[in-house]
Amino acid sequence: MSEQSTAAPERGLTADEVAQRVAEGKVNDMPDRSGRSVGDIIKANVFTRINAILGVLFAIVVFTGSLINGLFGLLIIANSGIGIIQEIRAKKTLDKLAIVGQAKPRVRRDGEVTEIPPNEVVLDDIIEIGAGDQIVVDGEVVESYVLDVDESLLTGEADPIDKSAGDKVLSGSFAVSGAGAYRATKVGADAYAAQLASEASKFTLVSSELRSGINQILRVITWLLIPAGLLTIVNQLFISNNGLRASLLGMVAALVPMVPEGLVLMMSIAFAVGVIRLGQRQCLVNELPAIEGLARVNIVCADKTGTLTENGMRVSELRIIGDDGKVDDGTAENGSGAGASSNRRTEAEQALAALAKNDRSPNASMQAVGEVYDDAPDWTTSAVEPFTSAKKWSGMSFVDADGNDAGNWVLGAPDVLLDDDSEPARVASDLGAQGLRILLLARLDVAVDTEPDAGSATPGHLTPVALVVLEQRVRSDARPTLDYFEEQDVAVKIISGDNARSVGAVAESLGLGSPDTSVDARDLPTEPNQLAHAVEDGVTFGRVRPDQKRAMVRALQSDGNNVAMTGDGVNDVLALKDADIGVAMGSGSSAARSVAQIVLLDNKFATLPYVVGEGRRVIGNIERVSNLFLTKTVYAVLLALFVGIAGLGAKLFGTPSISYPFQPIHVTIAAWFTIGIPAFILSLAPNNERARPGFVRRVLTQAVPNGIIVGLCAFVTYLIVNPGGSGNSLGGDSVELSPHQTQAATATLITLIAIAVYVLAVVARPYTWWKVLLIAVSAGAYVLIFSWPFTQHMFKLDSSNWQMNSVAFISAAVGIVAVEIMSRIGPRIIARHERERDDAEQTSLRADNTRAAQS
Repeated sequence: MSEQSTAAPERGLTADEVAQRVAEGKVNDMPDRSGRSVGDIIKANVFTRINAILGVLFAIVVFTGSLINGLFGLLIIANSGIGIIQEIRAKKTLDKLAIVGQAKPRVRRDGEVTEIPPNEVVLDDIIEIGAGDQIVVDGEVVESYVLDVDESLLTGEADPIDKSAGDKVLSGSFAVSGAGAYRATKVGADAYAAQLASEASKFTLVSSELRSGINQILRVITWLLIPAGLLTIVNQLFISNNGLRASLLGMVAALVPMVPEGLVLMMSIAFAVGVIRLGQRQCLVNELPAIEGLARVNIVCADKTGTLTENGMRVSELRIIGDDGKVDDGTAENGSGAGASSNRRTEAEQALAALAKNDRSPNASMQAVGEVYDDAPDWTTSAVEPFTSAKKWSGMSFVDADGNDAGNWVLGAPDVLLDDDSEPARVASDLGAQGLRILLLARLDVAVDTEPDAGSATPGHLTPVALVVLEQRVRSDARPTLDYFEEQDVAVKIISGDNARSVGAVAESLGLGSPDTSVDARDLPTEPNQLAHAVEDGVTFGRVRPDQKRAMVRALQSDGNNVAMTGDGVNDVLALKDADIGVAMGSGSSAARSVAQIVLLDNKFATLPYVVGEGRRVIGNIERVSNLFLTKTVYAVLLALFVGIAGLGAKLFGTPSISYPFQPIHVTIAAWFTIGIPAFILSLAPNNERARPGFVRRVLTQAVPNGIIVGLCAFVTYLIVNPGGSGNSLGGDSVELSPHQTQAATATLITLIAIAVYVLAVVARPYTWWKVLLIAVSAGAYVLIFSWPFTQHMFKLDSSNWQMNSVAFISAAVGIVAVEIMSRIGPRIIARHERERDDAEQTSLRADNTRAAQS
């Protein structure tokens, strides 16, 4: 530790000392928010396995001298360029939003407190913290105002730890109550959380069914490519009667369509565009797979305060409680003189002003109290008990300027502090049922930091003094947002630490439940199975402790639900972390923002439907276009296998040899309007269908049959129109095919493209005007290519043989009928599998819950 570490903490470092530490590199350098530099993005998109395969095949085509057949080489440029541009755009969006959304620690320098970005913190800085603040670097506490720190995100320790001067604090933990200051002792990569993050992030990615599913498919394709590729090479180079260069072109033509060159690209583009679109709505995506998770959400657990209601509150009245326990009726303005002595009112107002003034880390309720009662007496605190979500009250013991006792004052939840049968408790409940937030001001006969007796909410004897009535305004956009979720079959649960009736009243104004049906979380069962049923059945929940929020999220997940949790406070952190998707408000605590996968920087609950919709669009469209790419891969592999096996058979039985029907340019144009352009457009289209597990099964159930149909029909067409086998009648080592071979290739290509266009039509369902136009343009483009002499000559086609073309059309018609039949059978097979899977999962979950309950 440097020499400055012994200086008075109240002043902090000087400007010269800060500059010296920056020059020495003792600064909290932070990694790029988006994880990869521009150079890394370029390398990752250029040096890919798919680009390497296509590059080698392109080099072979260049060797043959037929450059038109190397047109597929443009895919290398397109794949790399589009991927680089979109990922850099997404990186810039993330970096800009991260600067806006990052926690800004309050640092003392030259005797003043200023907010600075985390990466400007230097060694020995004095950093102030309060409830909800994240600790950004490792340090040593120099001031503690009953400071409690939660280190559960780092160490797994469930209970907050009391921190006194001299204690160590770790970056990544957060303050749950009290206030204080600490000196930075480790910054940058030396900090504890940075070391953990470095270890955790090495070569790992957040769990993503989509990514793992596509990788699984690509592994299977890689194994299929080996036998198909070897057969093709042997057939083209050693069995067919074509020359070397023509054989090489046939080999390349067979191998190029086997590579699903656009599948990974489309996934990257879809995610990147999703990040950019959400960024335009001031939504920061901390983890890209969170977009995927949003598409699967079927339950949203929303905190009330700051989510359904606006952050700010206003004191509407102060109802005094007399010595006889009677509460004034509040009919007079501000409750003045309504059934209680003016002395008692003055005493209450002084106490409220003192509590607000001396609260080092006021929450929204205390801030509202401080705005109205700002004329605080000259009292000092002799004992402090900060607010926590678990106990629902805070308190201070005061002495006046002469050193005399000024009272032990408590401010908290009436239904926690009062007997349910008392008049103040009934009045508070009735007011809460109107959607108001009610706080009880009371006196204790002992210091507030005295340990309470077992089973007692507070220490000593409590005397009620007043009810503080706070108004909270419901967000104007809350109702349309809830209506959206109802339309999309997404259930909404309101989970709050406030009074249950108050939560129910707010929810009722939004069409959810009522004060009478609202559940008090103190009555919830703890047994996992029973808790799961209670949470499933309920809609609004009040008086929920932070650990209960977490348990409720887990209970919903135990029934197979995908749960999104929204919140903004330190009491939401555990639930945000355990939810499938954690969504934090930008104005919320830094602790909440740090664990959430998504941060709504504009603090608008109404942004959430767009976030969910974007997730559904991304995942639904990737699944849609995956069908196109994998159909192409399957028919390419199958056609290569058929031709290769037929070639081997011809060699064994002495029949005319057979070579691959196409040249590279043929398979290139076949992909233009059946996959390439349509897939790009479909990947960006609207899609509101909720994502479901089983991505790989669904894709393969549709793509494999379609690919088999296309490949089989194309091969049959080729056998019928080219019964004499292969052969290059032009002689020598020419790359040009004979007229007969060109006509046979054209007819085979017509069959392949016609069925592939119909596969596109099936994948595009349900139809909209632009989808119909897309299919029509794709079909029309091929009609033009096959009928215009210029394009026929350029792409080595000859559609003049109508006898062959008739065979092609008949084969295509058979294939189209087969694709349509499979499009009707396939979903039924998938639905049956999903029902069986869901039943098995529910049985397994029930068994797990039973075992957990028994243990």
